[in-house]
Parts: sequence; C-alpha cells; structure tokens
Amino acid sequence: MTPLDWIIIALYFALATGIGLALSKRGGRSLSDYFIGGRSLPWWLAGTSMVATTFAADTPLAVTEMVARHGVAGNWLWWNMVMSGMLTVFFYARLWRRAGVMTDVEFTELRYGGRPAAFLRGFRAAYLAIPINLIIMGWVNLAMVEIAAVALDIPRGWALLFCFVLAGSYAVLAGLWGVVVTDLFQFVLAVGGAIVLAIFAVNAVGGISGLEAGLEPIYGSSEAALSFLPQSGAVWMPAITFAVYLGMNWWASWYPGAEPGGGGYVAQRIFSARTERDGVLATLWFNIAHYAIRPWPWILVALVSVVLYTDVDNPRQGYILAIMDLLPPGLTGLLLAGFAAAYMSTISTQLNWGASYLVGDLYGRFWRREAGDKELVLVSRLATVFLMLASLVVTYFLTSIEGAWRFLLAIGAGTGLVLILRWYWWRINAWSEISAMLASLVVSLFLWFGAGLDPDDPTQWAWIMLATVALSTLVWVSVTYLTSPERPATLARFYRRARPGGPGWREISTELGYEGEGIDGGALNWTNWLAGVTVVYTSLFGVGKLIFGAWGEAALFLGIAVLSFAWIARNLARMTPDRTEAAPPPGADHRPLQPVDPPQP
Repeated sequence: MTPLDWIIIALYFALATGIGLALSKRGGRSLSDYFIGGRSLPWWLAGTSMVATTFAADTPLAVTEMVARHGVAGNWLWWNMVMSGMLTVFFYARLWRRAGVMTDVEFTELRYGGRPAAFLRGFRAAYLAIPINLIIMGWVNLAMVEIAAVALDIPRGWALLFCFVLAGSYAVLAGLWGVVVTDLFQFVLAVGGAIVLAIFAVNAVGGISGLEAGLEPIYGSSEAALSFLPQSGAVWMPAITFAVYLGMNWWASWYPGAEPGGGGYVAQRIFSARTERDGVLATLWFNIAHYAIRPWPWILVALVSVVLYTDVDNPRQGYILAIMDLLPPGLTGLLLAGFAAAYMSTISTQLNWGASYLVGDLYGRFWRREAGDKELVLVSRLATVFLMLASLVVTYFLTSIEGAWRFLLAIGAGTGLVLILRWYWWRINAWSEISAMLASLVVSLFLWFGAGLDPDDPTQWAWIMLATVALSTLVWVSVTYLTSPERPATLARFYRRARPGGPGWREISTELGYEGEGIDGGALNWTNWLAGVTVVYTSLFGVGKLIFGAWGEAALFLGIAVLSFAWIARNLARMTPDRTEAAPPPGADHRPLQPVDPPQP
C-alpha cells in the first residue's frame, strides 16, 4: 500500500458517503420512499442494484475456492440457479409489481386470509429479518475482516467497523434511494476493478498459454481445469448430484436471493420499479449480468492464484494476494476500494431489506397500525441501527454458530413448489405454506441426525434433497385438500389485484367477469424462459471459449445467444399493457397491508 492507494480509497469513501447524504431528504419523505423508492426506479437502476447486492466482499473469494478445488465446473454450485432466476423474469416479475405490496412477506395477507395468514406473515418477517438476515451479514462481515487482515496493516475489527458504519449511515439516512444510487457507482467500480485485476493476473503467468501450462500439473490437464461440465466420475459432483442441481434444486429450494418465484431483495427492487415492464427488464438485466457477465474475471484470477499460490492454507486468500502482489500503486487501492464497494452494497441492502420486515410486517402490522409516516420512517431508521449492531454481535460469535446456516436453510429445503404455485392455483391456502415449511424442517433434520445422512457428502446431499422434496410435497398437498380453501372475498381481492390468469384461476376469474383470462404472455412465457436460460449459458460458455482461443466454438455459442436474445426482445416489444387495477400507482404512498377478512377459527 502506497499513499496513492490510500488516497484512492479515501476518495471512494467520501463519494459514497456524499451520495447517501445527498439523498437523505428524498428517502425520508414516506415509508414508500424509504423502503421501495416511491415505486419510481427505472429498470436499469433497479436491475443494477440487484447485481451490486449479489456481489459481496466474499463472492470472488468463494468463486476462487470453488475453482481451486474443482476447476471452472465448480461454479455449478451457483450456476444452476439461472433457471430459477429466469422463471422470476417471465412468470413472476409482473405479478410482484402488480401486487402493490411493500415486502414479499406482506404478500401472504394479500393471498391468504384470517389468523393463519397473520401468523405466517409475522413468523416469516421475524425469521427473515433477524436470524437469516443477521447470518448473511455476519458471513459478509467475516469476509471483509479476512480481506483487511491479509491486505491491510490495520486491526481487523477497525477495518470492519469503518466500512460497516459508512454503509449503515446512508442506509439509515437515505433508505432505498441511497442504497440503489450508491449501488450503481459501486457496481461500476467493483466490476471494473475485477476486470483490471484479471488482465494483470493473466499477464503475470505468461498469458493464456502460460496459464494453461501452469494448470496441467495441478489438475492433471488443462481440460480438467477449464471444462464447463464436471468430469465423469468426479467425486465432488456425482451424476445423481448434478441431476438434482439441474432438475430439482433451482425450483425446490428456498435460498436468499434466488427464491423460487422471486422474493427477498429481488422482489423489493421489483416493487420499486416504475412499471411492470421496468420490473421485468430489471430482473432480466440482473440475471444476465449476474450469471453471464461477471463470472469470468473472477474465474481467471482464481485460476492464476491456483498457479501462483500453491502453499496458502485457504485458497480463498489467493484472490487477495493477487491484488496485493500483481497490481501497481494506485490500482491496488482501486481494487481494495472495489472490495469495499462490493461489501457496502450488500450490507446496505441487507439492512434496508431487513428493516422493511421489522417495520412493515411487524411494527406497522401488529404493534402500531395507526402510526403515521413520520413515525414509521423514524422507526425504520431505528430498526436499521438495531440490525447493524446485532450483525456485529453475530459476526463476533460466527465461528461458534457456522452450523446454524444449514439449520436455517432446512426450513426452505422443500418449499419451492408451493411458493411457485401459490400464484397460479387458487386452492393453495396459508396452511399449505405453513405445512410445507414445517415438513421441510422436520424431514431435513431427521435425515441429518436421525438417519445419519451427511449434507457435506455430495451423494448423500442429493438423497436428502430428493427425500425432503418428495415428503414435504406429499404433506403440503395433503394439508391443502384436508383444510378449507381461502374465503371467496380473499380470493377475489387477490385476483383483482394481481390478475395472474391461467387455468388454475379460471373458475374465480370467470365469476369476477374476466372470462377466464390466460396468463400474461401465454405459451410465449415458456419460450422466453427457455431462451433466457439459453442466453445466459451460451453467453457464459461463449465468452469462456473466446478467452481461451476456441474461436469456432465461441462463434457458435455467442451466435445462439444473439438469436435467443433477439427472440426475447421481439416478444417483450409486444408485451401487453399492464393489467393493474387495484395496485398503487407509481410514486403513491404505501401503508402496511391490513387484513380485510374476519379472523378464521
């Protein structure tokens, strides 16, 4: 680190803080402005904010570890979620924007009614805002501590506290507007820095040919290191495990940021979009940028770090060492500022997202229904501060609760199908979701501790997934038919607001005078979904082939990507006008949704 590096880092922090402070007045006008930007974000800003949020300080470190252990194909541990993301783009983005809610948890009392819906809303809000959210922030904080320890000659705790307070300051003061505008700046800095580092890293090993030669003794061959698909007979990815990833995991498992049918901060950005069309385009841009554009700079640095740093205790540290060893003065500071940007964009989103549950779905719903905007914005800021302090505590004790992450995810291991179908089948009720959550938790824990299956073993993990999904689906479908359907008034209110259409709502839509309308886009939605998945994978593989000089294969992959994207663009240009009837108009204020049905026994 030179004085120039420190100056660049200081300038970054000053600019990020200034942006947040400049937007503090706009974010504090109302609860809608604070948590969903007044529903006025253009697609490119909402989508870029999603991309920035998913680029945390630990993301390139995690990719480095995957590549070091399993080669390029190790990324299938997250590449498989492309199919879930594209499902959100073409089937659920318009519905989320049309629903007019402020959080995805609030949706439960729009879709369901009575005490079961109230219980589900309160439980999920507390569960997502506190244990899930705090552990996510704890992992991100821990990565920033690791970066500070390796790269900077300052106490780890002070580095973490400094970044965290700055990220929290604009999240507290400016709300979502401060988050998304700084996300845009942080995205450019973080991604640009990753590309610069990749160029210097490849040059440090003698170019692409030198990299391939260096990989051979480590992986057995350069083909084994660079293959897009797991090698036949790979211990870390047996055939059954790969089949579960591609055929089940993406739609059956609930995972923060990749929820089946959308949810979490992805849904929050959709709520913030100006129109349904902006919501669709924002989510499409997010999935293309997240899966097809960003990975290769990380992968290249990871491969170089495997060649250069063969004696590190943890392969994750290879990425940080590459920054410190391979870049000239000035660029080192730029890359570390990029790491800080990636960290701050994720933390600020998690703070704002978690506070939206605490205020909109707990405080404003169950504690102070009559609270005005001024009070709700104040409580939102206090809730953000509470989450900041709590996450620091979780980070401090994280080494003793690492196993808690698997326990928390168990509750969503087989809930994906009910989250997908609740939009398109009227018969699903609140008990369907509740029973799916409980069954997934019970079955998963029994398989781990009762039957003794090890989730860290790839083959046993696949059997855990198969059994959990099968049994939890059997439970929630049975409970659905054994319990009463939602009241007609509840179903009518939801349908008028969301207008999902399709055969699952034909009886309801006909009674309401919509003549059994179909799903937006109809069968074209499925072709768009397939084309979207094709765009991402062929772009990803095409760029890889281009980097490593396989010109013919690169042209084939990229040509397919262009044709697939042209098909999507053609269909989106013909998108039907919004069906919104009861949803708040863009910029309208939003108060927490109150139930209209009498409590059910």
